[in-house]
Amino acid sequence: MFDQGKADAHIEFLELLKLTGDFFGKPFKLLPWQRDVIGQVYGTVDERGRRQYQYAYLEIPKKNGKTELIASLAVDHCLNDDAGGQIYCCAAEREQASLVYLAAKSKIEQDEYLSEAFRVVDSKKEIHNRETGTFIKVLSAEAYGKHGLNPSVVIFDELHALQKRDLWDVMTFGSGAARPEQLVWIITTAGDDPDRKSIGWEQHDYARKVRDGEIEDPTWFVRIYGAPDDADIWDEEVWKAANPSLGVTIPIENVRKEALAARNSEAAEKNFRWLRLNQWISLKRIGWMPLSVWDATEGEYTPADLEGQECYLGLDLSSTTDITAIAALFPPRGKETRWRSFVDAFIPEEGMKQREDRDHVPFRAWVKHGFVRATIGECIDYSEIAARISWYLRKYKVLAVAADEWRLQSLVQLMDETVAQRIIVTIPQTIAGMSPGMAEMERLMRNGEMTHAKNPCARWAFGNVVVITDGNENKKPDKKRSRERIDPIVAMIDAMAAAIRMEKKRSAYEGHGLRTL
Repeated sequence: MFDQGKADAHIEFLELLKLTGDFFGKPFKLLPWQRDVIGQVYGTVDERGRRQYQYAYLEIPKKNGKTELIASLAVDHCLNDDAGGQIYCCAAEREQASLVYLAAKSKIEQDEYLSEAFRVVDSKKEIHNRETGTFIKVLSAEAYGKHGLNPSVVIFDELHALQKRDLWDVMTFGSGAARPEQLVWIITTAGDDPDRKSIGWEQHDYARKVRDGEIEDPTWFVRIYGAPDDADIWDEEVWKAANPSLGVTIPIENVRKEALAARNSEAAEKNFRWLRLNQWISLKRIGWMPLSVWDATEGEYTPADLEGQECYLGLDLSSTTDITAIAALFPPRGKETRWRSFVDAFIPEEGMKQREDRDHVPFRAWVKHGFVRATIGECIDYSEIAARISWYLRKYKVLAVAADEWRLQSLVQLMDETVAQRIIVTIPQTIAGMSPGMAEMERLMRNGEMTHAKNPCARWAFGNVVVITDGNENKKPDKKRSRERIDPIVAMIDAMAAAIRMEKKRSAYEGHGLRTL
C-alpha cells in the first residue's frame, strides 16, 4: 500500500532545508529521482500502516548529491522521529562518516528554528534533539565494543569501502529489534572488489537480485544507478541514465573531459567506469600504460651522449635476489625540449639461470649486451651500487639521488657522507609519495615530451607495471600484484618525483598536485 501523506511529509521537510558545500545557502530542491526514492521508501506501508521497507539500498555514482541527501535524512529523523531515537551515520573511516555530520551541522546552523531545537557537540561529532533526546552519532569501522546499541535509523555511507564486515553485522544483526520501524539506509557507489568477497559486494549482489526478482524480500527497497557492463560507455545517453543529477550537480562538460581522458588511459577508463558509470569492476590493480607508449618514446641516444649534463637519479634497491635499478632522468636544458632518461639494472650473477626460468626473460643475453649488470655472488652487493653512483657523480651533474628510505641507510653508509647528505631525497613508496611522479611521467610520455634510451629490460619492466589507485586517479605501482619485475620503472618514477620537487618552474604537475574529489 502507499500512503501519499507520509511520503509528502518527508519530501516537504527535506525541501525546507538548505544546501551545503558548493551550493551553500540554496534551498534543497529535490530532483525528480530524489523525490521518487524518498516517496517510495517512506510512503510504502504494510497493512498496519507502518513503513514496509526496513532496508533502503541506493547505489549511485559520485557527485550526484549523495552526502546532501544522507545529511538531510539524518536531520529529518532526528527532529521528527519518536523520542529516544538513535541515528547512526556509519562509514569505513571516521573522516568519511564525519562528512555527513558536517553537512547536517551546516544545515542546522543555517536555520534559526533548528539551531534552537538541536545541541551540536563537535568534540563527539554528535547532534542531540533537546526535547526528545533523539541523537545523531558518527561511527567508523572500529566496530568492537559497539554491541548493545539500539538504533532507530542506520545510514551506511560508501558501504563498498568497508574492509571488514564487523560494523555492518553489529548495526544490522539484532540491533534495533525492538524498534517498530527501524530503517537501514545504504547509500553507496560501486566498489572495487575483484575477489567479490567484501560486505559491499555481498549487499550489492543481494540488492540486485531483489531488484531483478531473483529474491523476494518486501523489506528491501532497491535503486541502482549505473551502466550495464556491456554498455557503450562513450554514449552520453548512458551517462545520463547512470547519473540522474547530470546537468545539475555534475556539469556535462566535466563528464566529457573525463571521457576524453578515459579514451587515452587505461587507468582513467577504469576510474571513469567506476566513479562515473558506477560499474563494479577490478580497479585497485590495473595496468598502467601500454607498451606502445614505451616503444613510441624510444630515443636515439646512449648514456655517453648525455655526459656532463644535469640529471636526477632514482634508485630501487632490492633485497637479496631481485633486480636493483638506477634510473637517470635528464630535464630539458637549452635547446633540448624533452626529458631524456636511461636505466641501469643489476642482478646477482649466481642463480641467473633460475631467474631466467622464473621470469621467462633472457637475463644472460641482456647482461652480454650491456642492458643489465651482473653482480658477483648470490645477492646484490650494495658496494657495487655505491660505486656505480660514484661513477654517475663523475660523469654527470647529479642534482639528487631519490629512493625509498627502506634499505637506503645501508647504501648511504657506503657513500661519501658529505655527498649523501647533500643530494639524497627520500620518496615514500605510498600513493601520496609516488602518484605525482607517475602522473607527470605519464603526461610527458603520452605527449612525446619524455624519451628513454633503448633497453629491453626496462621495456619488459614497463609492461609489467600494475598500479593501485585510490579512486581519485592517484596511483602507485603495486609490486606484489605486478606481473613480474618492475624495479627499473620504479626507479624512473622516484627520479621524476625528485625532479618535481626541484624543477618547480618546469613541472606541470606542480600546478595541480595530488588529485582529490
